[in-house]
Amino acid sequence: MDDLFAPVRPRTVLAEGAIWLPGFVPSEAQTLHQVIADVSARAPFRHFRTRMGPMSAAMTSCGACGWIADPSGYRYSRTDPQTSQPWPAMPDALRHLAVRAAAEAGYEGFDPSSCLINRYGPGAKMGLHQDRDEGRPEAPVVSVSLGVPARFSFGGSLRSDPKRIIDLLDGDVVVWGGPSRFAWHGVSSIRETFHQQTGAMRYNLTFRAINAALFRP
Repeated sequence: MDDLFAPVRPRTVLAEGAIWLPGFVPSEAQTLHQVIADVSARAPFRHFRTRMGPMSAAMTSCGACGWIADPSGYRYSRTDPQTSQPWPAMPDALRHLAVRAAAEAGYEGFDPSSCLINRYGPGAKMGLHQDRDEGRPEAPVVSVSLGVPARFSFGGSLRSDPKRIIDLLDGDVVVWGGPSRFAWHGVSSIRETFHQQTGAMRYNLTFRAINAALFRP
């Protein structure tokens, strides 16, 4: 039923520099699902294991580098540690979407180097965190939601700052940069529900521009 109300949800400023674009990509969703399948066929989804144990969301990446995690920490890598091969190139459909969404939010000239693809099943979540490892604080983060709904928390530059909580539906995009570039954000546990294209799953595409000097093998 939530999807019935997507067309009437207004564009919303979450904080200075942070914009929520409801239903921004409904016409592109089928293409995006095929792209995700193509990327994950070459770089399979996996649950990275950190010092705290395995992450509940499964992940893969595409672009010049990918986001990885292990007991030593979090970082970007030019190669997939599971295959020792470069990550798949970022498909044009993803790049164009990210650039268009950034421009819609007021960030012209966005040039994403990496797209992290998260797959959330029922009960999966992402704890509050900041995106601080990119070395490009002038570039925004672009986050695209596909599939079942997710409850998204968006705060300020301090973990203790008040949080804005919104329900993200299929095709929603959130873009944040400028004063909100290092905002704390996270995803609550995904509730068990169904989407006609993704079943019980939610997919999230997170696009970031990264300083090439920070790329690691």
